[in-house]
Amino acid sequence: MTQDEFTALVAGVTARIAGKPLDAALTAELNAAFPPGGETFGRIRDACREAIAEGWMCSREAGGIRYGRVVKPGPATHGFSVDVVDMNDLKGPHHAHPNGEIDMIMPLSPGATFDGHGEGWLVYGPGTAHHPTVAEGHALVLYLLPEGAIEFTKS
Repeated sequence: MTQDEFTALVAGVTARIAGKPLDAALTAELNAAFPPGGETFGRIRDACREAIAEGWMCSREAGGIRYGRVVKPGPATHGFSVDVVDMNDLKGPHHAHPNGEIDMIMPLSPGATFDGHGEGWLVYGPGTAHHPTVAEGHALVLYLLPEGAIEFTKS
């Protein structure tokens, strides 16, 4: 799996959602169109695992979180950046989503959750903020950020 191949794979998702409001309806649409157990979800999950093993994804570490921006926002991903984090039972740094955030939750251990949600998609609307938290085990989370916008805050 190369970075270009990964970008093309994720672009299949971003093409479908480009220009749509980041809200609960988008969460439902993503879970219906790209469900856990479905082909696209599985291919992205497997690509993340492979890229991490190859060392070009999640190549940074801070506070027990392995992370990295895999794709900068641009035309290839319809204006979304792509970040992936690898977390095991921990609470990450507080941040805000000026334009919203779309999360693909990929548990690596049975029962692992991200912000209280299991495997699948979760959408945070514009102006939301949180401490990203993986509980009950180990998970990868892929973040799609419109225009790559994220603001780390003190909270």
